[in-house]
Amino acid sequence: MSEPVIGPRPYALQDLSHTAFAARLAEKPVIVLALGSQEEQGPHAPMGDFLAAERIAMAACAQAGAICAPVLPFGYAEFFRGFPGGMQLRGDTFRAVLRDMIDSFLDHAIAHVVIVNGHSTNAPLIAEVCQEVRRRTGVLVPAIHLWRSLPDAVWAEAHGADASAARGHGADPVTSVMMHLSPELVNLDAASPARRKPVFGLPSDPHFASAHFAGISLDLPLDATEVADDGVGSGDPALCTPEAGAIFTRFLTDHVASFLAHWRQCDPTRPTRAPGNIAPESPTA
Repeated sequence: MSEPVIGPRPYALQDLSHTAFAARLAEKPVIVLALGSQEEQGPHAPMGDFLAAERIAMAACAQAGAICAPVLPFGYAEFFRGFPGGMQLRGDTFRAVLRDMIDSFLDHAIAHVVIVNGHSTNAPLIAEVCQEVRRRTGVLVPAIHLWRSLPDAVWAEAHGADASAARGHGADPVTSVMMHLSPELVNLDAASPARRKPVFGLPSDPHFASAHFAGISLDLPLDATEVADDGVGSGDPALCTPEAGAIFTRFLTDHVASFLAHWRQCDPTRPTRAPGNIAPESPTA
């Protein structure tokens, strides 16, 4: 059990008054935009996987002296629309919301913004928005994609020889991370290994919206319900453990915190400059 929080958390924007936040601006803090999703994670795990992105981003901000904005709990995942309870944003909506989130800080000359993304399907839309923001303002906004950031060594530490068997949507890393962060929300008694169905007589891919033809992957606009009845794309959730979740969470928190400390020393408008060589002025949108 974590200790109860007494008073506003200095790393949580939602806890701060506007005057308390304004007083922090002289420090040039890094602002973190945490993104996640409300989507199925198999019959054993909560749909709110944004909880993991939020907790990791908050912990990293606390460690690095950064400030985390309230999490965006909805993402882009058209192929999950067939499962009730999910809340997917259209691509145009997601891009517009993310642009507005970034502009909320750039409008006040707060240029050190970092995206911490806990939903992999958001990635191409994030890249599109960040390119548009740079063209318009000159400011670079980095994005860290949490689940893609786990190196093979961390997977081996968490699962040993079972790393490949444990990996996939509906299994790890999300299930183990949720078992570590909120064990009361996970029920492995309801879990079973992935049992994907073929489509058009072809083997479907773990990422749902694709299949293999002649051993080569091709994209198909499928719904996940057409590929996996229980929403488990690959991996065996029975291999997930809170201990593995602690390993994943610790690595990701340290990794994000380390980058936030690095980014604070960078000029977001001048990628050729080394850290510590920051121009005195900050751009506005």
